[in-house]
Amino acid sequence: MYILDLHFKNACRNGNGRLRFPKYNGQIRKWTLFSSGPSKLELLHFVAIACGGVKFLPKLPFQFLELFGFPDIPLRLEFVLAPHPGQDCGKNLPTCYGSGIQIQSDQHPTAFCKKMEFLPAGLSTRKPAFGSGNSSYFFLGYGHDIIPHRETDDFDFMDPFFRITRFHTLFNADARVTDPIEFLYRLQLKIVRSGRYLPTKILNILGGLFKEHFDIDIGSWVYGSADFKIKWDLLQPWQQRAVLIPLDVARHLLDAFPKSNNPTEKPGLILLDRPDRICTPQIFPEWITLMDRFLPNMQFISTVSKSTISNFPAEAEKKRLVLPTGNKNNGKETPKKIPQRSVLLIHLDGRLPNLALMKLSRHFKEKGRNVILARGAPKIKGAGEIYASCVYAIPASAKKVKILRKYYGKSLVIGGSGVDLNLRLDTEIEKLPPDYSLYPELDERAMGFITRGCPSRCPFCLVPEKEGNVHQVATLNDLLPNGQNKLILLDDNILSHPESGNFLEEMVLRDVQVNFTQTLDIRFLNKEKIRLIRRIKCSNIKFTRRVYHFSLNDTGNIDLWKWKYPLLGFTARDNVEFICMYGYNTTLAEDVERFRFLRSLPGVYVFIQRYQPIPGGPPPDLDNYFNGDVDTLIDELVTIVFTQNMKSMEVYYRWLSKKYVKKYGKLHNGLVDTIFRYNNRQLKGRYVATLAGTRKK
Repeated sequence: MYILDLHFKNACRNGNGRLRFPKYNGQIRKWTLFSSGPSKLELLHFVAIACGGVKFLPKLPFQFLELFGFPDIPLRLEFVLAPHPGQDCGKNLPTCYGSGIQIQSDQHPTAFCKKMEFLPAGLSTRKPAFGSGNSSYFFLGYGHDIIPHRETDDFDFMDPFFRITRFHTLFNADARVTDPIEFLYRLQLKIVRSGRYLPTKILNILGGLFKEHFDIDIGSWVYGSADFKIKWDLLQPWQQRAVLIPLDVARHLLDAFPKSNNPTEKPGLILLDRPDRICTPQIFPEWITLMDRFLPNMQFISTVSKSTISNFPAEAEKKRLVLPTGNKNNGKETPKKIPQRSVLLIHLDGRLPNLALMKLSRHFKEKGRNVILARGAPKIKGAGEIYASCVYAIPASAKKVKILRKYYGKSLVIGGSGVDLNLRLDTEIEKLPPDYSLYPELDERAMGFITRGCPSRCPFCLVPEKEGNVHQVATLNDLLPNGQNKLILLDDNILSHPESGNFLEEMVLRDVQVNFTQTLDIRFLNKEKIRLIRRIKCSNIKFTRRVYHFSLNDTGNIDLWKWKYPLLGFTARDNVEFICMYGYNTTLAEDVERFRFLRSLPGVYVFIQRYQPIPGGPPPDLDNYFNGDVDTLIDELVTIVFTQNMKSMEVYYRWLSKKYVKKYGKLHNGLVDTIFRYNNRQLKGRYVATLAGTRKK
């Protein structure tokens, strides 16, 4: 996010006015400089407030009345932001938009997006977008008195408003920044002991810059066995001051972009008040050059003394930033209008390519019609016919269905398991081969059914009502007519078919790689089928490695698995994924028993999925879920760690944590610590303060 314009009214030192960041050919200045003084610091305060969020501003260590020109008149800010697609929150954001914040004399801030006094008519407006724990935008702010934390745990994340401390030093000289000694020590743990890529990359970038500009070799600290406190104390005072802000920025980049390969290249905003007081006059140009190189896409707004402006590096001062050009959807713009009489196919939900839509596409293309595929709940004009497929009967999908029906009305035909189990494709369309060009991401992968249906009558499953008993609908030749050897098999329970052995043997003979999306049923495994399955190249959905898929939705089949799993001959080097449902009819004790048992099997990991009632299906039966010694069971649960896919287990932990709160009115601390051990640690404080989101903070 970049800031483009800011209007203020009733400011103490600046009265009513405007702060502009002019655009030139789709670019803005990277560095905006103001001569230092109280009035310019007030402008930095206004920018920080605009980006901070009304919900969290009262937590700032600052009396806002100091900014009021007249205490009985509200302080009003209107501003224009340029969001970056894929980084700043919100979908389908315009290239820039206006927002507003007003603060009353009682320091109660409110956000607004209507009845703008200063922003131009026709500009898109919206309320400022704020995320969990802080603003959704990445921005930092630093005053000229930079003091690091010392002998305190700066990394426990128990403060629900942790992220707004990123600009506290602009408002309070006693505020603290990251403890450099502790941060470097934690980098060492992640780099040397865990081999983490992202900390290694940031250290290499910073290490090179520190060595070149400040003659500090932090790389030797991290990769050696240095005592960080001793090394830090050996630095010159000017060196210590010079690296405090870059290290603090690095800490917040790691926090904000844990999945990015290039966090230092992220766009954002940094406010600086008198950075020339952090360094000696001789070092100041070097410090600016380091920050400019370290953060190539960051917008800087800084106050500096008049004497220092002339000493500002010319190379940095002439830099420009390219403004973002709007949001994208998977790299493609969702069209607002398509050619008349085109057929619009809508992939409403689900990650897999939709087989029904692929067959509809084949049908219409053979009639010479133009076919367009869109995803979600798009509003597109011009279509002659509109067909949508809804796979899941869940609230998110139901919301999309409602949007589509309201927009397209009677022109919309919508089917799929999420809306109607009885609505089917016409027989002649069902028999058509899929149009694989509709989903080019499938590449060489084929998909389809050899059989449909299942002999089981599990009450939580829609297959019995929709498909009936198991029956064959196609052959392997039908699914692989052009000699493909990668097959996404959608069968509900292929092993239950009397001819399943022949199906498996044909896969072996044709050397077909198969992804069994609906898992293999243990009850129908015998020695012959096991022999064939071990010879089939069972794969993950992308066919990048071998994976075997099974399920264990309750404890009923544990004894059967104890007998049959050894027959499969899996070792710790295999990838055996078990789908485990929760939230249906098991108890906590039974969940722990399942996970304990599966962890004892070589090669096994789990994918945990929550029970979603089908239309007319049974509700969850969890009245006795917490029977037994609950705390002891949870203590054991969090020690059951699988070698991979623990992210899905974390979702289960969160569900369990909230359920525990609702039952006992408190958090289970060990469970909370486990949830935030590796991911989103900065949100832990807010999670604790709101009791797992069950109450407002």
